[in-house]
Amino acid sequence: VEPSAVPGPGSPQCPLVDVASASNFSCFQLQHFHLDLRLNFAVKEMSGWLVLDLIPIQMGNHILVLDSHPSLLIHSIDCKVPRSGQEEPVSLTYRIDPFTDYGSSLNISLPAAAVKPGRLIEITIRYTTTDGPAIWWLDSELTCGQSRPLVFTQGHSVCNRSFFPCFDTPAVKSTYTATVRVPDGVTVLMSASRSAYSKQDRVFQFSMEFPVPSYLVALVAGELQHVDVGPRSRVWAEPCLLSCAVKKLGGSVEHWLGVAEDLFGPYLWGRCDIVFLPPSFPIVAMENPCLTFIIASILESSEFLLIDVIHEIAHGWFGNTVTNATWEEMWLSEGLATYAQRRITTEAYGEAFTCLETVVRLDALHRQLRLLGDNNPVSKLQVKFEPGVNPSSLMNLFTYEKGFCFVSYLSKLCGDIHRFDHFLRDYISKFKFKSVVAQDLIDYFLGYFPELQGAAVAQREGLEFERWLSGCGPPLYEPDLSGGDPLIQPVQDLCDLWRNIECPDLQTVTSFDLSVWSTFQIVLFLDRMLDHSPLPHGDVANTIGRTKYILMYTVPLYEDLVAGVMKYVAVEIFYQTQRRMHPNLRRTIQQILFQSSSTQSNQNAPALSLMSSSSPSPSPSPSPSLTTQPQQPSAKATTTIALRDVNVSA
Repeated sequence: VEPSAVPGPGSPQCPLVDVASASNFSCFQLQHFHLDLRLNFAVKEMSGWLVLDLIPIQMGNHILVLDSHPSLLIHSIDCKVPRSGQEEPVSLTYRIDPFTDYGSSLNISLPAAAVKPGRLIEITIRYTTTDGPAIWWLDSELTCGQSRPLVFTQGHSVCNRSFFPCFDTPAVKSTYTATVRVPDGVTVLMSASRSAYSKQDRVFQFSMEFPVPSYLVALVAGELQHVDVGPRSRVWAEPCLLSCAVKKLGGSVEHWLGVAEDLFGPYLWGRCDIVFLPPSFPIVAMENPCLTFIIASILESSEFLLIDVIHEIAHGWFGNTVTNATWEEMWLSEGLATYAQRRITTEAYGEAFTCLETVVRLDALHRQLRLLGDNNPVSKLQVKFEPGVNPSSLMNLFTYEKGFCFVSYLSKLCGDIHRFDHFLRDYISKFKFKSVVAQDLIDYFLGYFPELQGAAVAQREGLEFERWLSGCGPPLYEPDLSGGDPLIQPVQDLCDLWRNIECPDLQTVTSFDLSVWSTFQIVLFLDRMLDHSPLPHGDVANTIGRTKYILMYTVPLYEDLVAGVMKYVAVEIFYQTQRRMHPNLRRTIQQILFQSSSTQSNQNAPALSLMSSSSPSPSPSPSPSLTTQPQQPSAKATTTIALRDVNVSA
């Protein structure tokens, strides 16, 4: 059974309810929208208007409901009907109602005479933003160059309703254009396929010619420069970071794109640019189409940079081209992108590298399960959440790693990984620029491989597809990762040495030359040692401390130092480095150091970790060393035990 065709770019794949959206998106087809904004850094506001091109789908619906946010100040709303003989706009009445703690509903009364199924109407909303969760204004002190302020937006997953009123659901996709007016010396970038700039008027213009959901509309403005690193990719960054970023990436982006295209078909977005943002960026990376946002701290580790950029490139197929229709099935984006990322790294860097990275992630998944318990509902792939629950709070390792394991299981059922590559290529071609649910993927899989459907693989005992989707607990299948043993075994040997000998000989320990270990070997060692916290021997901190990767374990290391006899050292380090920390991280460490109950305070603090698609170490400039999850609902979340998007990388 193949899913029905979609009537237009703004229509969901099938009738559905998105409990995270207050909008009545199923009543209208969104064909296009335009943003016209002016940025005011002095008062930290964006002001202007939004124009929505809508086609009503049914008779008798005279109310348009959009997702909005209390931080948006609506000034006026009007409507006009092009080519109707009445071109003058008509002022509309509207009402703002509470919805959840992450948004509100904007209810607009439409003129009855104007609303006819199939006839285009234009809705113009004039508004001003204030301090909403999607928009991050950074004073110059929090930028890498510390010379000029910067602003960026982060829409995943339900934050862009504080950027502009919208159908804030991944079920709805449309094209968009934007005009952005800025002060002199400010460069604006957006997740768009085309751009232009008028220096005389200080106006940037953008056009996204492919349909995207609202959460993938992104903007950054500040002192930014660029260097082309390939025929369809360039690197953007603050001037002090640019040469380092270009040197680290080199010509790799085009190479990775080529490998991905060989596996999954043509890259449909045209541009594949990357902008490096200050370490205050609330997540590690975000797959905004044509323009990946990534945290500058990642530049300290070539391996994490590689993994995160490749993951965002994979989203060009899985997540951006074919999108999960609701946030309850986020794994359709992240699980498939993680699988695609690992296919790319296997082809580009070999099986051992990919298996090592996967072991690190799956170790973290099982660590999370030990903390939460096997029956915790957040471990489901299809997470059903009640109205009012912020989808961002459900961003976890299961979305990525359990999703990856399910996709790996589907690949195993095929019996040939290259045959599964062809399936994924055709899946993208079938559903490109549409939003899907899990059943769409499963139906297409079983139809593509009729012999598997005939063998009833979806009902195989203990591995039922329904159990995969709705069951709690660990993955029902994990791929064979023995190909990583040459890199993994030395790590395990050192861990065993420390655990099994009461007082290991320091000379024996130092015979393990960590300077030749890869980042992921260091990470795996630290993770497995921290599984047995507090650290068993004082010298372990000295030995581990020789590596530059230690900073991504800021919170657990401070906790161990405070629990032992080295609290005075921890306090001294904090006083020396606190000015370079993001305020959220600074507050977390202050709670650990200076409050009586460090355990309780840390449970209530923002989760930290730059792993997973994350930046393991400090930025090359005097900026915060690490990032933490924002206290406001903002984006792909990470957990204290590491790993991407748990975007760990979007």
